[in-house]
Amino acid sequence: MISSIGFIIGACIFLFTLIAMKKTGKFYLAPIVTFLIAVFTVVYGMFKVGGFEGMGFGIIGVGILIAAMVGTLLLPFTKGLKKSEFNKVDKSILFIVPVLIFAIIGWAITLDEGYWINEEGVIVAGNDTSSYYEVSTISEGMKQIHIQLGEKYKGKHLEIKDVKTLGNTEITVKVVDKEKATGLPFIKIGLEKIVEPLVVQTTDGEKINSKSTN
Repeated sequence: MISSIGFIIGACIFLFTLIAMKKTGKFYLAPIVTFLIAVFTVVYGMFKVGGFEGMGFGIIGVGILIAAMVGTLLLPFTKGLKKSEFNKVDKSILFIVPVLIFAIIGWAITLDEGYWINEEGVIVAGNDTSSYYEVSTISEGMKQIHIQLGEKYKGKHLEIKDVKTLGNTEITVKVVDKEKATGLPFIKIGLEKIVEPLVVQTTDGEKINSKSTN
């Protein structure tokens, strides 16, 4: 999905540069510019952003790079393009493409859930096992929340319903039936950061307390 977004952005950059070069006739710059932006995106993700989010930039950069390679292969078929002034279609493309790029980036940002699942499953039920969550630090300062449900949820399964990262962090989990499930369900969620006060709850409104307060 992310690589597809990168490819579309790369195709838009290639098209924009190709049309923008009509006045100079230097159409060969279209794949070069696209390639350089791809390299910049990958390097920025690796060294400036880093971590899980940086990996996303890297995948987008690879998508842009693929677009640059496809554009290079298609360049010989654009011989009909010649050095000339911009016509109305060219001006429309030069206006629409940047708007489209920003719209795609904005859409991609809204798709970023801000969390990922590290592990999920069940543990063997024990005496007086209660529901709790526990926060730990994982790679590069990112956080992991281990949510464990207690005895009354034996044979159930945990799903993430919602993770609110705007303002304080709130995690809502859904408890569902699972065929042939045994034991007590748990899930481990990775987050880039946690903003206090942290709230962990079920869709039924039951608050899950930190292990340290149980």
